[in-house]
Amino acid sequence: MDQVSMFASQGAPFFVGWGTLALVNAGLAQGKNRSGLLWFLLSLLLGPVATLIIVLLSKQRTKLF
Repeated sequence: MDQVSMFASQGAPFFVGWGTLALVNAGLAQGKNRSGLLWFLLSLLLGPVATLIIVLLSKQRTKLF
């Protein structure tokens, strides 16, 4: 079995799950008036730790002026 097919059969679900978590985190961040793109990129690096940080952060107030 070559390396590409071995990776596809064993490592692909991990990356799909990690990418899905990053998308969910971006949505959570936007719901709290924070940058979705920034949190998406941070989530690719931090994963579940980024989810915990987003959940614990308070909602950012919108600027009045």
